[in-house]
This record gives sequence, structure tokens and C-alpha cells, in this order.
Amino acid sequence: MSTPEVVAETSAATAAETALADTLGLPPVGGPERLPALVAALKAGRVVPYLGPDLLSDETDGVPRTPEALALALNARAAVSARIRGNLWATAQSIESRRHRKTLTAVMAEIFRKPVVPTPLQRAIAALPLPMVVDTWYDGAMRRAFVESGRSDWGEIQGVTRAHATGDIWWRAYDAQGREVEPETAVDWTTILYKPHGSVVPAENFLVSDSDYVEVLTEIDIQTPIPVPVQERRVDRAFLFVGARFHDQTLRIFARQISKRSGDGHVALVDPTVLTRNEARFLAAAGVAPIAAGPADLAAALG
Repeated sequence: MSTPEVVAETSAATAAETALADTLGLPPVGGPERLPALVAALKAGRVVPYLGPDLLSDETDGVPRTPEALALALNARAAVSARIRGNLWATAQSIESRRHRKTLTAVMAEIFRKPVVPTPLQRAIAALPLPMVVDTWYDGAMRRAFVESGRSDWGEIQGVTRAHATGDIWWRAYDAQGREVEPETAVDWTTILYKPHGSVVPAENFLVSDSDYVEVLTEIDIQTPIPVPVQERRVDRAFLFVGARFHDQTLRIFARQISKRSGDGHVALVDPTVLTRNEARFLAAAGVAPIAAGPADLAAALG
């Protein structure tokens, strides 16, 4: 394609994105030209990556990448009513109620047991001495990226279910070797990997059923389920949402509460053509500036 054709195509795409943003009520959609400044802020530790499953590779060997796909995977192993089949939280609750919590945990572990290879962006992020990385899916790719980076100055905090818990516990902490440690240990870590919904590794912690979220959402507005180290490290920092979707109310609530009392200048890498109106409203209300770029673009900009 010749240079004039490239310019014309780029201009047409930009105009289409701007028109779509106006229709959805979004702030003006930026383009890849904003990535260098974003990368500089990220490397300076002023931005917290907030990662969702859309950043994972298309080749995840059957590991689901959306709540809807995970709901179907659960149903394939423990059938639920057709009425709730596409709803992750309700599907998980049905399995927990009918088959016991241990069954739900075992099925989730089976679905996510196959290791997921980290993406170039995850490896690039793991190499940086960032204060915090938020990863909102149940796979272990981000932990694997940290392990394979060779760093030992990081640790992980995971949200945990309170089902059958004997104490007032909302999260658990694990060091770089996967050993459970006291949460206070996190103060010494250069980087905290925060998994608010839990993860298959290292200990099969999963927040996934309606009952899990009823307890968390009851307290989340006053921040009780948000780990103190996470609250401390988000202060005066912006969030960078990558591969994260907000078409579901639970996902929006978690994003809003995790980024609460943080800094300004939040950014989301988005495909404007697939944003729902609810997502557009969330981004606008949360002061999140959309950039029409993908995880691969950010990985390339990070070098």
C-alpha cells in the first residue's frame, strides 16, 4: 500500500473512531501516538497496569478468556440450567449449591490447570520494577512471567473465598516461590502482583460464585476486601487498563473500587468498535481516557 493510501486509511479510521466515541459518549479516542508518553509514565512507576484476559494469546489451549466462555466451560463439566448457562457467577453458584464448594474449586482448577504461556506484554511488565500489577483473571501467566524474569523482589496477594472460612480473611499473600506468607511481608516487595479474583496458582483460590461476591461487594465500598498494601500503592498513581472489559457490573465495580482514591490520568487500551454502551459510560464516569491500541502495540512500545 502506498504512503498516500496509508495516510488516507489512517485518517478514515481515526474519523470513524471519533464518530463512534461521540455516539457512545466517550472522551476523544487517542491513538498509538500516545503510547510513548504512557510508556515513560509506566517505567517511572506512576502507572499501575490493570490486566484482563483479553490480553492473553488466542492460543491458550482451551483456557477460557471471557466470563461467558468460562461459564460454558463450567457447564460442560457440571451442567446447570439453560437459564443461567452464560452467566459465570450464577453458573458457579449453582455448582457450589448443588455439588459443594469443593466441586466448584476442583472444576475451576481443572479448567485452568494447563499453564498459559505469558504474552510479550506480560514479560515486558514483569521485567519492570513496578510498585504493583493488577491481574484480574484466574490463569497463572502473569506469575509465570515474574518467575521466568529471574526477579525475586516480588510477591502476590490474592482475593480468597470466605466460604467455610474460620477467620476474618479476605486475601492471602504468597512469595515469589509460591509459599504463603504473612500479608505484612508485602511491604518489602518491590512489586506486588494483585489477583483480586484469585488464581489457579499457587493455591487454587477462586472468587467466582454469587455468594463469594455478595460478601465482598457488601464490604467493598468501605474497602475492607482491598488489601492495605494495594490501597497504599495506588495513591497518586494512574491505572492503565489493558485487555480488561467492563460489560458486566461485577467487573465494573471491582475496577472502580480497586482504583478508588488513586491518582488521575487513567487510560484504557480499547477497540472502540466493540465497546458496549455500559463500558463507554463506565470509562467516561471513571475519567478513563481511551486509546485505540492493543496489548501488542504497548508491548512493542515498551521494547
